[in-house]
Amino acid sequence: MTHMRTHRANVRIGNWIEDLRLEEDAMKEYLEKKESGELTAQKVDFLKQNILRPVNLTVSNDGKLHFGDVVMLVNMGGENRECSAVSINADINSLTKTPSPGIPAPCGISAGRVIQPCTRTAFIITSVDGSPEGSTLHFEQSFALKTTSGFARGLYLTSDLQSFQKCAKKSRLQEVNLDGDSSFLSWWKIVHFDPQERLEYEDQPVPANVKVLIIHCKTNQALAALGDHVLWTTYGKEYEVTSHTFLDSHKAEQDKNHWILCTSDPAGSGLVLLNHPQSAANDKELTQANPGI
Repeated sequence: MTHMRTHRANVRIGNWIEDLRLEEDAMKEYLEKKESGELTAQKVDFLKQNILRPVNLTVSNDGKLHFGDVVMLVNMGGENRECSAVSINADINSLTKTPSPGIPAPCGISAGRVIQPCTRTAFIITSVDGSPEGSTLHFEQSFALKTTSGFARGLYLTSDLQSFQKCAKKSRLQEVNLDGDSSFLSWWKIVHFDPQERLEYEDQPVPANVKVLIIHCKTNQALAALGDHVLWTTYGKEYEVTSHTFLDSHKAEQDKNHWILCTSDPAGSGLVLLNHPQSAANDKELTQANPGI
């Protein structure tokens, strides 16, 4: 017997009304989110446009660091790490909208592999002992590191004693993050990277673009970039940053704890670190020969 069609092709069957309403509601929600900029792709674009906005680092004409200088904290890498810079690790779900768009407090940090002076990587050397802006920073002198104002909110690089409830997510070591309040928890100091020469350099001006240690004043732990603890962020694969001193067999701090406070090149554009890769070594030899400079 020949099969007889019981309905035409354009006849709707099943729960077609419900399906149609669901499609209309989904399209309406999509358009509303698009109009208000709430789509995930729009949030990511907005975040990156603001946090990756270029920032002019300070040009150090005398080769020293000063209060008020805008710098980058760069770790040159090691056995399992590439060159990286301390970076704000904000994601699209943590942005605040009032009174203006910006990152929240507290906010995490990481060591990003893109060495680019921008809102995400720029820090201001800030006085905590009444030293005037523009005065020279000295070894062993307390100071704070603050993000730029505006989108980055002027937050302070902060750390505290490790506890079960408060520690770095991957390594479980002492956590480092950004906080809105300036306190003893946000005080740091710079010491010479070579323990045998540390006393000789105490109270001497800190040169820019040379290898140093950044020590947390309260806990006496050194800032570190951990290549064996990787964070997957909005900006790609990055390294966890913690406050922990890693010593080698000679009781000297390992390269995880070595940082360069980078400034702009006075002879042109870009970083001294990138334009003159030998400058750190040359400055080191100069300061060793003349420790009073």
